[in-house]
Order: sequence, then structure tokens, then C-alpha cells
Amino acid sequence: MTRTLIVWGTTSGAGKSWLATALCRVAVRRGLNVAPFKAQNMSNNARVVACGEPGDVGGETWGEIGSAQYFQALAARVRPHTDMNPVLLKPEADTASQVVVHGRARADLKTLPWRERSALLAVEAQRGFERLAARHELVVVEGAGSPAEINLAPQDYVNLGTARWAAAAGPAAALLVSDIDRGGSFAHCYGTWALLPDDVRPLLQGFVLNRFRGDAGLLAPGPQQLQALTGVPLAGVLPLRRGHGLPEEDGLLHPDEASGAAAAAPVRLRVTVIAPPHISNLDEFLPLARVPGLRLRWARTPAEAEGADWLVLPGSKQASGDLAWLRAQGLDRTLQAHAAAGRPVLGVCGGLQLLGLSLHDPEGHDGQRVEHLPGLGLLPLHTHFGPAKRLRAAPVCFTEAHGPWAALAGVQAQGYEIRCGRTQAAGAQAVLHDAQGQPIGWQQGPVLGVYAHGLFEQSAVLRALFGAEVPTLNQACDTVADLVEEHLDAALLRRLLGR
Repeated sequence: MTRTLIVWGTTSGAGKSWLATALCRVAVRRGLNVAPFKAQNMSNNARVVACGEPGDVGGETWGEIGSAQYFQALAARVRPHTDMNPVLLKPEADTASQVVVHGRARADLKTLPWRERSALLAVEAQRGFERLAARHELVVVEGAGSPAEINLAPQDYVNLGTARWAAAAGPAAALLVSDIDRGGSFAHCYGTWALLPDDVRPLLQGFVLNRFRGDAGLLAPGPQQLQALTGVPLAGVLPLRRGHGLPEEDGLLHPDEASGAAAAAPVRLRVTVIAPPHISNLDEFLPLARVPGLRLRWARTPAEAEGADWLVLPGSKQASGDLAWLRAQGLDRTLQAHAAAGRPVLGVCGGLQLLGLSLHDPEGHDGQRVEHLPGLGLLPLHTHFGPAKRLRAAPVCFTEAHGPWAALAGVQAQGYEIRCGRTQAAGAQAVLHDAQGQPIGWQQGPVLGVYAHGLFEQSAVLRALFGAEVPTLNQACDTVADLVEEHLDAALLRRLLGR
């Protein structure tokens, strides 16, 4: 009998992801065999993890899941697996997404009508949940958006469907979290409770008010009145805590995200990340906000990029679309002028592709058909897109580097790749190689392009570039777990965890 603890939210961005992460760490610290689960995630922030049935033969296979479930697996101290997020939708445009099922992109599902596709995806998601439930004594489930979207209820397998699977697998309970900093939390909590289906509503065992500023005693008599109306108690009030160390799932870092020594130290390096519409894997830059003396900023206009010491082009879910956006904003000229002045420019994955000479995608595998699209011309590289996606998590090594990147020479680190482009070099120096010795990074002058994600999460890279250590993701998991243990009702938490 597997126990399930579900974290619903009254809205998107209420705090489901980080609360689920905290609960995973709380559970494992109490000796529970716990795993995270989210039936469907919609995000361009993804990580490469183990894929396939446990015990499969034929060697290691890789798939991708949303970053939030990757962090939750780290919190649970369990190896991340595609069962933890069996369906991942990666937006390519306002009305189109790549569909990833059990870690692999499924082109055949992309054009299906939404309701028909949801029925098929629900079956796949349930398989992932049932496999997790068979291997763990507790599953911490993160919902999506709100469970009270009554127009979507018949197709809502992410919240309502998962709740029903959980109830069939064993004891199940849910918490509902609301962002009180935005206002309206009591109405959100009551309205969500009232609109839950009759068979699912009894699972709700507590309300959580998140990001509260000030004295929680001032909330009275609201919690008492809410419990009188619903029969559901307030499980806790979590204070607003910036700088806890966990990335926001989909949002850019808050300007005040840096904390402690990083915020107090005099600014000696300004790193600006260009943020185009199809930005992906932005969470990998969070450690930079904690480097003492480094100021991390985001830019969507040339004015916002002014004064930067480094300019960074991050990953992109649609390179051709983001390239057009850069030119429309005038940021192409900003990047070119920055490099011409000898100042460092870094491109990561899709950013590397944009820095090259050309993009070729006649079949639209990257989201838009382009026969030959000139790049920014800062690296002598040509990129061709095809149907095959490269997914790999493995060590990488900087064999060479010079100029502003010279400190990276000889550095080894763990990285991961998620891409469908194949890049050919036409004179650039290969400086980064994968575990098989194949080049996955090139430098020309002050411009460096790498295909490996996650390098700034590696202590060796931070020490080489900045001579600094920053808190790890593992430490961040303990920080948010401590916060939850301090502010959630202890007796209720014990009951929810089954201990």
C-alpha cells in the first residue's frame, strides 16, 4: 500500500514545486522511501535522466523530465527517472508544444486535438505513477495550475486523475497552497475547495498560505472562518523567503535572488543573460546569483544589456524564432559590438547555435522551417536540425581555452545535453569535449559556445572562473525542508507522511 501526498495550488506559481521539493526532503530525513511525481509538466526547463523500465537490458538510456521533478528527486535522494514526469510539454509557440512522453519526443502526438491527446497521455502518465507506487512507500505529487478548472475537469488527469490513481493505490491526502503575497488567498482556497469534485474533495487535508510577510497572527479570524466553512484546517503559514536556493520553475530570477555574502560584496563582475521568448533551461544560471561580487541580470532590450561585462545567450526551444527576435530588438548588434570590444560572450546550446554562421532546418524540427538562416556570425559554425534529439548526462572536459576563458582549461565537470541540432565547425577551436572525446564546445576570441548545460552548477567551474563556492542544490533542499518543518503543523505533517 503506497501512501501519496499531493500538493495542489490555487493558481500557477503558488508554490507547488518548491513545497513538493521540501516535503520530499522532509520525508527522506524521516527515513521514508519517497519519490516525486507530476503527471504532466509544461516547461522548457528540462533535465536529462534515466529512461525506460527498471532492469531494462541494453545499456543506459536517457530521457528528459521537467527540472522541478529533477530537483524533487535530488531532495528525495533517489535517482531521477522519467516515471517521475511521464509527460512533458515544451512550448515552441503560443499555441504549439513539443510532446515528450516517458522522456522521448513524440511527433505523432503534436497535432492531435487536445482532448483526444489528453486521453492518450493520461494512460501513459498512469503507467508512470503505478510503477513509482510499486517501488516507493511514499509518492509526493505536484499538481498543475489549479485542480478546480471546471472547464478542464473531464480531461484533468494531472490533478484529478492523479488523485484518483493515488486513492486506489493506498492512503492519499492533499495540501492546497496559495500565494498570499498576491492577495485573495482565502477566496482562492474556499473557491477551490467548493469546486473540487465530490469524490476528490475529502482528500484535501490542509491549506497552506505561502509567501506571507509579517505577523501571521494578523490573519485571524480568517483561518478559523475558512475552517468553519470547509472543515479543512490551516496547515501552516510559510514566510516569504528569497534566496532559498531553488530555481523558480518557469520565471526569471528575482533581482534580489542573491543573498548573504553575494549581496553584500562589492560588484566586480556584471553578467547579463539575454532572455528571448523561447528561452530554455534558465534555471542553470541560478548559482551565478550567489557568487560574491557578481551581479546577475536579465535583458530583453539593448538598454538592459548596457554595462554588462559578460553577455550570455541561453538555451532556446526555437532557435530561428529567437534569432529573429534578437534582430528585431537590436540585441544582435549589442552582442556583436560586445564581442568586437573583446568582452566575453557565452552561448549555451541554442545560444551556441545562434552565435554561428548559419541555421539549416528545412523540415522545421526546431519549430520553424528555414532553408538557410544567417546566424550572428560570432563563431564559425553551421548547425543543421534533424528529427533525432541528443539526450545525454555525462562528464565533459575543457581541453583548451584562452583569453577570458583560459581558467577553464583542464576543468572537468558534469553536464547534460538536450538538442536536435548537429553543428559543424569551420575553423573555430574546439575547447570542450564529451566523454567520448567529441567536440561540444568552440571558442573564437572572447566568444565561447558550449552544448553542455548545467556547468554553473558545478563547483569546479565556479572555482575556476570566480574562485568561489556557492550553496549547492542539496543544501537548498535542506533549507526549504527546514522552513516547512518550522511552519507547518507538526501533528498534521506526521499524519500526512504516515510517520
